[in-house]
Amino acid sequence: MEYTSGVTSWRVALRRAAAGLFSRRPRRGRFGWSVGVPLIAVAAGLLFTTSATTANGTSLREDRRPHLAQLIEDRRERVEESDRQRAALLNEVEAQTEELAGTDAPIAEQRSRGDASRQDAGFTALRGPGLTVELDDAPRLGESRPGNPSNDDLVVHQSDVQAVVNAMWSGGAEAMSIMGVRVISTSAVRCVGNTLLLHGRVYSPPFRITAIGDPAKLRGALDDSDGVQLFRDLVDHFGLGYRETVEGSVTVPAYDGSSALSEVEVPR
Repeated sequence: MEYTSGVTSWRVALRRAAAGLFSRRPRRGRFGWSVGVPLIAVAAGLLFTTSATTANGTSLREDRRPHLAQLIEDRRERVEESDRQRAALLNEVEAQTEELAGTDAPIAEQRSRGDASRQDAGFTALRGPGLTVELDDAPRLGESRPGNPSNDDLVVHQSDVQAVVNAMWSGGAEAMSIMGVRVISTSAVRCVGNTLLLHGRVYSPPFRITAIGDPAKLRGALDDSDGVQLFRDLVDHFGLGYRETVEGSVTVPAYDGSSALSEVEVPR
């Protein structure tokens, strides 16, 4: 049976209801059926019409996961295209600013002041010794384990990543990256399920956090962190992944995202 619109179903249901309620030849003993059948027909017509309208030509039981995956892929491509356009515009602005700086003294002065702060702000790459920490989900989620942990206990959470990041900052990190992406003062680390959302991009575990600094001090700060110690305990109990790698020389790339601020508070 095919429903192209809800109009036909309603007309049929109303005609049946009218025929049953206003019949000129009522029969004794069948009054209940005369009233009940039209009401059932009206209800059925309403349900069929609602289903047809909701489906809008598609299957109500169709698996929408492929559509969701395609939507994510489309949005990812749009983000990448926007990044390419932004990079081209930034290069254009940089070229025009450099040209003006050659003939305008105030612009040259401000450009010089900005260049002096680029490294501290994270807009230049930095290379040196450091430490890399890798966090990973437990293998084979859903497998029976001691303590009957839930799947939520077996994945890396936002708080775990933040604990490592905060510990290495407190250990004197000069620069830091997560999944090869530079982290600056305005960076926000968020987790969606067991994926990491950083600067508009989604990353899957294992999550790699690299910091440039004194490896001994960075490891000491990790040892002193309650959040990191809690994750290490879960590594022992549930098989989560945790690994520290001392880097003799590692490069943290420059931040290439937007530097615009939507809100600023001056410390007192």
